[in-house]
Amino acid sequence: MYKYNEFDEAFLAERNAQFRAQVGRRIDGSLTEDEFKPLRLMNGVYLQLHAYMLRVAVPYGTLNSAQMRTLALLAEKWDKGYGHFTTRQNIQYNWPKLRDIPDMLDALGEAGLHAIQTSGNTIRNTTADHFAGAAADELTDPRPYAELIRQWSTDHPEFQFLGRKFKIAITGSSADRAVIKAHDVGLQVVEQDGKIGFRVVVGGGLGRTPMIGQVLREFLPQADLLPYLESVLTVYNVLGRRDNKYKARIKITVSENGIDTYRAMTEEAFMAIRGQYDGTDQQLLEEIKTHFATPEFRSAPTDAYDAAYASDPVFRAWADTNLSEHRADGHAIVTISIKAHGQTPGDATAEQMRVMADLGEQYAYNELRISHQQNVILPHVHKNDLPAIHATLKAHGLATANIGLISDIIACPGMDYCALATARSIPVAQEIATRFDALKMEHDIGHLQIKISGCINACGHHHVAHIGILGLDRAGVENYQITLGGDATETAAIGTRTGPGFAYDEIVPAVERIVEVYMAQREGAEETFLETYRRIGMEPFKAALYPEAQKKVA
Repeated sequence: MYKYNEFDEAFLAERNAQFRAQVGRRIDGSLTEDEFKPLRLMNGVYLQLHAYMLRVAVPYGTLNSAQMRTLALLAEKWDKGYGHFTTRQNIQYNWPKLRDIPDMLDALGEAGLHAIQTSGNTIRNTTADHFAGAAADELTDPRPYAELIRQWSTDHPEFQFLGRKFKIAITGSSADRAVIKAHDVGLQVVEQDGKIGFRVVVGGGLGRTPMIGQVLREFLPQADLLPYLESVLTVYNVLGRRDNKYKARIKITVSENGIDTYRAMTEEAFMAIRGQYDGTDQQLLEEIKTHFATPEFRSAPTDAYDAAYASDPVFRAWADTNLSEHRADGHAIVTISIKAHGQTPGDATAEQMRVMADLGEQYAYNELRISHQQNVILPHVHKNDLPAIHATLKAHGLATANIGLISDIIACPGMDYCALATARSIPVAQEIATRFDALKMEHDIGHLQIKISGCINACGHHHVAHIGILGLDRAGVENYQITLGGDATETAAIGTRTGPGFAYDEIVPAVERIVEVYMAQREGAEETFLETYRRIGMEPFKAALYPEAQKKVA
């Protein structure tokens, strides 16, 4: 993984010193909150319901064990002992005191981390497939390109004051684990005539107007990545609306002008911008790639794993749900669930962070990943080490065997923390997980993704959930809308609303009725919820959700 050089360290130290002075002026009253707001947002500091919040970037979701221990230190020393992993592969601290944030940023800088551009109308943290560099189905590791984008976009003078925030995601596999079609720009590494390049998707996004991105370029040569991205952003900067922030995202720009017009304008800008790149970016890319060399995977028997899998049903259940195929023989990708039943999705204590850091250092070639599903990944693990890893995880409440199941819920912080939220998300997630754990159904149900947002900004990605839940305020009362059929993969789709919303105490029974329809209608255990929904449509689910409406029709 990339390591800061002297320039990076000096840049970050100067930036942090500048913000420390700004914080000092805010505390002594020299700056009002309105004057301070744009300055703090540039450094990842939000003002939430109860306190300031610091959002720390985990670039493209990759960090080492020392960095994870630093995240634990921040939680323990300056917060309430935990952090919250987000759908942007970041971590948030919800309770820091403003006077302490400069010290937190300095500690991050010493570990090669920062909070720059984790907020504001700029290019945010570029996210990537959390299995990057490990997945068996990967064409090539996309993280060097993500790092190149990070360096190019950080403090880029033209793109610090965009019409709205701008999010880029990248994957190196045909299977989309980075939700590229729901981003402002999505990049998929592809191959054409033996050469590596990118399929470029533009205009995706969720929020109050969810849209699936459209293909802007079927193949973009590797060497043209930065000038083409600059062209896309240049057109957006000129064409995008600034009269209405709700219509300022690039998805609206593409929708209002049409993909063909946007493509033509991008290609025209590209012809002018391309010549300004002299190959220095490609030299930098080659240097960056050296930081992402494939580990020297060890070769050893898998006897310990085979024995545990055959004899221990608890280990076997965990292995069946939380392990994924690795590119190297004898290895596996481990997803650590941060979704123990009844707990807050994405929250990890300082102790748990240190446990995961130790496991990464001892067993995973000193690498960890953060997924947009709010879980933590050990990307490279020899199978013989899995029984020991499982035992350690179990001892620290991290061995929940539920990846991809109904309790592996994505949820935003909701009204418990967020000043924008209109309803609670966390308690709903907790109650759904607890209910289906009590029913002992989730392994029989199989792959089913629930995602919950506490407002129309859709930070919980509810639009692309198999079962999406959106919390709203209806005359001072929480009301939860349900959507079905969303998809965050390469077959991305926006879910369809079922009908009227449900009260807080009605939402868990409503989800239960949806699941009952699926279990009754599926053609065998191998047919997933999404496959069943696509086969039978919405009506059977609506009939179960709104029986009174069905009686009136009858």
